[in-house]
Amino acid sequence: MDRRKLLAMGAVSCFALPYQARAQYLKKKVKITDVKVMIVRGPTWDWNLFKIETDAGVYGIGEGYWGPGAKDITLKRFKEQLIGEDPLNVVKLYTKLLFLNGGYGATGGLTYHAASGIEIALWDLAGRLLQTPVCNLLGGRFRDKVRFYRTLQAPEHNPAEAASWGQQAADAIAHNPFGFTAFKFQGDSVPTTADPDFKEPGHDRYTNELTNRDIRRLVDRMDRVRAAIGPDVDMAIECHWKYSVNDVIKYCNALEHVNPLWVEDATPPENVETMERVSRATNVPLCTGENLYGLAQFAPLVIRQACAGVHIDIPKSGGLFEAKRIADLADLYGIWTACHNPASAVGTIASAHAAASVRNFRVHELAGGRDQWTFDMVTHEGPFFKDGYFVIQDKPGLGIDLNPDVVKAHLAPDEKWWG
Repeated sequence: MDRRKLLAMGAVSCFALPYQARAQYLKKKVKITDVKVMIVRGPTWDWNLFKIETDAGVYGIGEGYWGPGAKDITLKRFKEQLIGEDPLNVVKLYTKLLFLNGGYGATGGLTYHAASGIEIALWDLAGRLLQTPVCNLLGGRFRDKVRFYRTLQAPEHNPAEAASWGQQAADAIAHNPFGFTAFKFQGDSVPTTADPDFKEPGHDRYTNELTNRDIRRLVDRMDRVRAAIGPDVDMAIECHWKYSVNDVIKYCNALEHVNPLWVEDATPPENVETMERVSRATNVPLCTGENLYGLAQFAPLVIRQACAGVHIDIPKSGGLFEAKRIADLADLYGIWTACHNPASAVGTIASAHAAASVRNFRVHELAGGRDQWTFDMVTHEGPFFKDGYFVIQDKPGLGIDLNPDVVKAHLAPDEKWWG
C-alpha cells in the first residue's frame, strides 16, 4: 500500500491503524436497519440496554446511563436518524445525535445518556464486524486486565454506632470472593446517620456545613476502617458533593494519616474553582467527574489541576471514544483516570475496554447491588473477576452477549425482550 492510500484511509477512519484496511473494505457495505432498547431492573437501578442491528446480520449491544427517558428519546428521535447509516462511522454518528437532538452545544442530560449507549453499541458492532476486541480499536491495549474497587454502602446494621464501620470493613475483607484490593466507604453517611433528625448545633438539612464534631466522627470511623483493612488495601472516601470549601479542607487534612486512595466529590461539581482550592490546600488526592459530560466539561477541571484523578462515568459522559479524549487530556497534565460505574455487566465490561486502552488508568468501580444474576446476565468464560481484576477476553467486540433467560427474568415492568 502506498503512502497516498494510507493517508486517505487514515483521514476517514477513527479506528486504530491495523484495522483501518478492514474498515475501509466494509465502508458503505453495511447499513443500520434497526435500533432497539430494553430496560432491565437491577437490584439498585433500572439499566438501559441498547442494540444496533444491521443488514449484514451482525449487531452490537451497549448501555446508557440508568434511569428513565433514554428509551423514549432513542426510539422517538435517534432511531430514524441512524437507520440507513454506515455503523462503522462511530464518531460521526455519535456527533450527529448530539447535533440533531441537543444542538451543537448539547451539554448533558438524556441526550448524552442515550447517545453514550448508542456509541458503545456501535463500538461493539464494529468489533464484531472487524473481528477484534473493542479495546484494540481504541488504539490498542496497555493492559489485559483492569483493576476494580468495590463500593460499599453505609453499614447495614446500626451505622450510627462507631464500631459498625470497622466491622463492615473487616467483613468486606473476609467475604471477598472476587479478591478486591480496594474499597470505597460512604463517609458522607457518618454525619447523617449520627444525627438523622438534624438536631445537633450546626446541623441543617439544607446547608453544607461540617461541624467539628462531624469531623471528629468521620476521622474516627475512617480510622476504624483503616485498622480493619490494614495498611495496604486501598480505601476511597465518598463525600457526594455535600461540603463547603473550608470545611472539606479541614476534613481532608484531618484524614491524611489514613492515607486514602482518594476523597471523592468533595465540593459541588458545577464550580471548578472550589475543587481547585481544595486540591491546593490538602495532600489528600481528590477524585471527581461522575456528574460531568464530555471533554468540554472535564477540560477546566484538568487544566486547572483541580483534582488528582478524573472519575469518568463512560455510559453517561459520552461513551468510549470521548472517555479516551478525556483521559488523554488528563494524562497530559499528570492526572490519572478512574471509572465511576453503576452500570450493568454490559456497561461495566464496555467501560473496562476503554480502561484497558488508557495509559494512565488506576482503578474501576463496581457499585450498587450485585446479585449473582447481574453477572450471569451476560455470557462470559471463566470468573467475572479474579484477584480484583477484570480480564479482557480476546473475542470480537465487547466479548459478550446477553443471556436471554436471565435478562427476561429481570426486565422492568411492561418491558419485553428487545421490545
